[in-house]
Amino acid sequence: MESILRNEASEQRLLSIDLSPEVFREEGHKIIDEIATLISSIRNHAVTPAPTPGSLQEKLPATMPLAGMDPSSVMTETWNLLLENSLFNSHPRFWGYITSSPAPTGILGDLMASAINSNCGAFVLAPIATKIEKQTIQWLGSFIGFPAGGGVMVSGGNMANFIGFLAARKAKANWDIRKLGLHVLQGKWRVYTSAETHTWINKAVDLFGLGLDSIRWIPVDTHQKMSLSLLEKSIEEDKRQGFVPLMIIGTAGSVGTGAVDSLKQIGDLCKKYDCWFHVDGAYGGFAAALPELKGLFAGIELADSVAIDPHKWLYSPLEAGCALVKDPSVLTDAFSFHPVYYNFESKEEIQTNFYESGLQNSRGFRALKVWLEFRHLGAEGHMQLIREDIQLAKRFFELLKETREIEAFTQHLSITTFRYKPHGIDRESGQEYLNKLNQTLLDRLQAGGQVFPSNAVLDDNFLLRTCIVNFRTRFSDLKEFLSIVLNEGRLIHEQMQKANGNTLS
Repeated sequence: MESILRNEASEQRLLSIDLSPEVFREEGHKIIDEIATLISSIRNHAVTPAPTPGSLQEKLPATMPLAGMDPSSVMTETWNLLLENSLFNSHPRFWGYITSSPAPTGILGDLMASAINSNCGAFVLAPIATKIEKQTIQWLGSFIGFPAGGGVMVSGGNMANFIGFLAARKAKANWDIRKLGLHVLQGKWRVYTSAETHTWINKAVDLFGLGLDSIRWIPVDTHQKMSLSLLEKSIEEDKRQGFVPLMIIGTAGSVGTGAVDSLKQIGDLCKKYDCWFHVDGAYGGFAAALPELKGLFAGIELADSVAIDPHKWLYSPLEAGCALVKDPSVLTDAFSFHPVYYNFESKEEIQTNFYESGLQNSRGFRALKVWLEFRHLGAEGHMQLIREDIQLAKRFFELLKETREIEAFTQHLSITTFRYKPHGIDRESGQEYLNKLNQTLLDRLQAGGQVFPSNAVLDDNFLLRTCIVNFRTRFSDLKEFLSIVLNEGRLIHEQMQKANGNTLS
């Protein structure tokens, strides 16, 4: 054995993780066939089997295997494990949170990206992948009408927004923040954002040194947009007290209701008060591509940075987020360091090295699936799918308004909010009862497997919420959903009435 290791290891390994071309081809064909079957029969599956953590633990290996097993058995066993115990956001009746059905070309793109296994941190490590990512970033900016001078593909909305936040922090510091840190203005910077903003901003100020007290939560108006008058009032009050406005965040499609802030006016205020203008368009930003919605998104082009998520409303498989910036130098200023062991600089022509534009050095080829989808469907094809999602949401909202026992609340972009409201329950005095009823209703709907909505809270009202970023959804799915809501809602109401001794009937 020692002789083999000493003399023959360079020619022959004792154990290889590699598969022969024949085995790889056979197993690959099996998996592709299984995926194709799943896609074609997705309507026949439950949206989710709603398994419990305990039940799943029993299906996993009890210990780490010491010896391996046949790859065919591993693949078959694992596919069945996934198929029988997963929530399918590719299901036509999945409308929870904001995760789209994955485009089949994107699925194949991820397979190709894994096969080539490019490290997209530096051009020399990923030459064509770097050029494709750079082109994808340009296409994404052009698609939404933002003049992207640069950007970087990331995992999702949190990271894309973090990139914009960190770029702002470096750009607006009038001292060497890299050397001295935040103590020069410790506790003085202020960040202004809608009360409807996603929790990424909580994480950002916590992780990056500003602290939670730096956030100024600006109330929204009756259309769920950030109040411009209260925004400017807050800025003026802070300046009088010696605080320094750092950035204003405009939301282009809020998570709860899909509302779009008045971006043009926010951009004007940023210019007036010398603030960084960041737009969180992780969900709704792609709707800016529609000509009929240009007015709604007017001002997005004024932003210094924009966050968008192709895995939300461009139908890319997870993970696919993107941070766009107007001035590419703000990214290298914020993120670029040059370890001595890096030899990535070209003496002949300028190269893009994405490790200088974000938090990661080693990076996967996330751009490929987005690039493939653009080439397959084109900008116009994507616009039509987004348009259809919005039209479905509008039709559903109209149906809800016409339905007794349903109280429709909001409809923005492709998000609709509503609640089940039985006859005889007053919306004011019965708010606590209605909240409990609709919370119970949501739990049953999500566990039932037929549909999967999520929730929103508006003026302390617990609401059901559908977000249609799903190219498989049809209006018949939404009508069936309403029927399920009414049936389950009536049953829960009856049970609650009995438990309460009919005190609210």
